[in-house]
Amino acid sequence: MLDIQYIRENAEKVAEKTKQKGMKADIKKLLSIDEKRRELIQKTEKLREQRNQLLASKDSSTKPTEEFIAKGRKIRKEIEESESSLEVVEKEYQDLLGEIPNIIPDDTPLGGEEANIMVKQWGEPTNKRTIDHLEWAENKNLVDFERGTKVAGNKFYFLKGDLVSLELALSLYVMEIARKKGFTPITVPHMVNTRTMNGTGYLPRGEERQVYKIEGEDLNLIATAEIPITGYHSDEILDEATLPLLYAGISPAYRMEAGAYGKHSRGLYRVHQFNKVELYVFCLPSQSEEWHQKLIALEEELCQNLNLPYQLVRIAAGDLGAPAYKKFDIEYWSPVDQSYKELMSCSNITDYQARRLNIRYRNKNNKIEYLHTLNGTAAAMSRMMIAIIENHQNDKGELVVPEVLLQYMGGVQTI
Repeated sequence: MLDIQYIRENAEKVAEKTKQKGMKADIKKLLSIDEKRRELIQKTEKLREQRNQLLASKDSSTKPTEEFIAKGRKIRKEIEESESSLEVVEKEYQDLLGEIPNIIPDDTPLGGEEANIMVKQWGEPTNKRTIDHLEWAENKNLVDFERGTKVAGNKFYFLKGDLVSLELALSLYVMEIARKKGFTPITVPHMVNTRTMNGTGYLPRGEERQVYKIEGEDLNLIATAEIPITGYHSDEILDEATLPLLYAGISPAYRMEAGAYGKHSRGLYRVHQFNKVELYVFCLPSQSEEWHQKLIALEEELCQNLNLPYQLVRIAAGDLGAPAYKKFDIEYWSPVDQSYKELMSCSNITDYQARRLNIRYRNKNNKIEYLHTLNGTAAAMSRMMIAIIENHQNDKGELVVPEVLLQYMGGVQTI
């Protein structure tokens, strides 16, 4: 969430940035409730002070008078009423504050997905069409959506044989690269409580909902390792000397993908469950822009080492989620579709998630402040499989395993 003091001082700017993201938030109502909340806090504190003064004035050696008792009862009742009113107002205040998305830089492209800007291309996109990944994998009996649907439902699947080996090889390779860059490998819980989910901003409502909720439990299946990693340091005060903290989380990702079926969805491109390696950074506010560029560079390095032609895209305001301050996507070249398709993303969240989950640091002057968080996709395995299958087929229709993965493939060079 945003700093309420910032909103008070920049109400028009926050309203405009929210509108540019295509989102709605009642800033005027929030500020009205904020004022009422502050008045109730002051009133409650004054009443408590009066109570303390009354208790301090009593002579402990004598029995309290009727007047003393009556006055004490009156103050206690007023405190209870004020606290009750404050509780109601506090909830409304938190709900309204939580609806406001992160702001965006002034140089953010305005508009929806169509306004995203390509800022860089790498590799030589081929005009030669290759075999569609689903047709290729089904012909070789390496993926089974029919039986996945039978046991779990539409868009679930079984991965088999050498394609499993390829995914494991990719996981090992990506984690090793991340480790060499200073990231600590980490496994995470596959379920988180609602506070953690809300804290990351991962509970979109309505037809865009993504999260599977466990019935009867305060638990939700994670849509990415970003979610539990964000919560890892919730309610903690970190020492500035320990920052930045870098994590590479590996986990399944579970997504309802509700409202997404007008988009690319064939085969492995959009599924309800896939494995993923996520890069995550906790850093000083002054370091977050630098770390955003470092994460993007690492994603580009992975694509280049796997010889996947791609383009780097700056995401426009209307295509950003609530938490993101600034975001880039990497889109791989699809020889099948003769177009670029999303493969990775990388976002600077600034202090938006840190405020929601109370993640702070103590600086050199002993002052406590909120830190910044960033996240980036190292590898969403299902889409990586597509990109590799489409871009590494030889004239025989075989998949030539990328050279950097051969050391993990047990001698398998083609599939």
